[in-house]
Amino acid sequence: MPVTYVIKDMPPQIDSAAIRRLAQVDTATIGHVRTYGFMQPSILPLFPDSRCAGTAVTLALPGPDATLLHHAMSLLRPGDVLVIDRCGDTRFACWGGVINQAAKAIQLAAVVIDGSITDPVELREHGLPIWHKGVSAVTTQAVTLGGLMNVPVACGGVAVLPGDAILADGSGVLVLRPEEVAEVAQFGIARQEREPDLVRRILAGEPVADVSGASSRLAAANDATKRPGKNS
Repeated sequence: MPVTYVIKDMPPQIDSAAIRRLAQVDTATIGHVRTYGFMQPSILPLFPDSRCAGTAVTLALPGPDATLLHHAMSLLRPGDVLVIDRCGDTRFACWGGVINQAAKAIQLAAVVIDGSITDPVELREHGLPIWHKGVSAVTTQAVTLGGLMNVPVACGGVAVLPGDAILADGSGVLVLRPEEVAEVAQFGIARQEREPDLVRRILAGEPVADVSGASSRLAAANDATKRPGKNS
């Protein structure tokens, strides 16, 4: 069977102002109100204070093949987030010190890898935000097994389309469709602006259940079960 590489057009970048607003939002703020679009917790930040927002460019890289990744470095743009589907492989590390220097040179916003990295100490020194699944000393090589660029991929259990928005921090990675960005940013910023007042009320002695509304929800649920005919 012939080796196949598929390289599709680069996706439009999401408006930079919208991305800057999205970057102000914590992933956990959105995790309070929705459960979908979040990558599995096994996708971890290289350093806890990592944070990024940007436009997804996708790669599907099988096993030890580094060819398409190296080619992609000539196509990526400042502000892109490179999302790499390793097709189930965790043995071969596709990301290390040299490729990371290339990514910094083009001002890549971040990289998210459903697989392993190598050279973790050097990568931390470089400071580029990286999310990954583990560390391996066995690296990808100059072989040609095939690969895909700018096609839908799976990363951390989530479908990622080229051109999606990626919001990532120390708590996790969230994938958003471009049309969701403005609404999610507006909601997240507004919710975070309310948090200091909630903390103030709790520190002043108000019960957490009253502040969160849990008490009123419990009362309403109990009232509902007592209605005539509810359990008949």
